[in-house]
Order: sequence, then structure tokens, then C-alpha cells
Amino acid sequence: MIKLKKILPLAIAISLSLQAGAQVTAKWDSTYRPGKYAEKLAAFKAEPQAKRDFIFLGNSITAGTNWSKLLDLPQAKNRGISGDITFGVLERLQEVIDRKPAKVFVLIGINDIARNIPDSVILANYNKIIDRIRKGSRKTKIYFYTLLPVNSSFAKFKKSLR
Repeated sequence: MIKLKKILPLAIAISLSLQAGAQVTAKWDSTYRPGKYAEKLAAFKAEPQAKRDFIFLGNSITAGTNWSKLLDLPQAKNRGISGDITFGVLERLQEVIDRKPAKVFVLIGINDIARNIPDSVILANYNKIIDRIRKGSRKTKIYFYTLLPVNSSFAKFKKSLR
């Protein structure tokens, strides 16, 4: 069972009740933004808008691919920022919505897991992303990729395996 203990300005503490009655507090920060976040966002905003864009939105998995070249699709626009989390996507989502893209492909969340953001919060953020796109750009089709699997062999994500 996960209980919200208290909300801090920069972090949220989650109290996890264990079977033996002991409590472990996992802290996470919803305000984290990667170092190049502002620079990348400014570059996205400066990019000319095209009709019927296909927007690829996410973290380094998205950022590391030239979608236009890979798919031979000139209207493919990369909106990936390495290290980003779902809260960062929500913060910069209006730039995507304002373009009224034909399609948005979303792959985000692995960095949330690495930063101890609970699954329930990640899923709630997915729903917020979907709701905001649907309200702001009704004709846009939304596609969510599943997160890549992680297991105990990935030391960086060990603490996120439940």
C-alpha cells in the first residue's frame, strides 16, 4: 500500500508500508529537468511548423534517433530530451499541442522509474498527457510505446523492480 505522506516543494515523500510494519521512505523529485532541457525546448519552439507533423515525444530513446531519416518521413519531428521524465513532458507539451500534429508518438517513463517516481504517478501523468492532447488538438492520433523491460541485471534500475 502506498500512502502520500507529505508534499514538499521540490520533492514528494512516499511512505511504503511493508508486511512487517516497517516503513521505508522513497523520495522523488517532480521538478527535475535535464541540463539541456531549456536549450532543447527553445530549439523546438524555433522550428518552423509544418502541416500534418508526426511528433516523436520522449527521452533519450526518442532523442537519439533521426526519425525523419529513419522513416523517410520529412514531417517527422523529434521532441526527445535525454534524461526527461513525465513531468518534463507535461511542462513542454503545449508546444506540441499548438502544432496540431497529425500524430504524436510518446515514449517516456524509464527515467521516472530510475528516479523512484511511483508507477501510479507515472500512469497518472500518461493520462494527463493524453487528456491535454485530446483537448488541445482533437484530430491528433496518440500512440504510446511501452517502456523497455528492466530486470535485476540492469543495476541502475534495481531499486525500481517491485
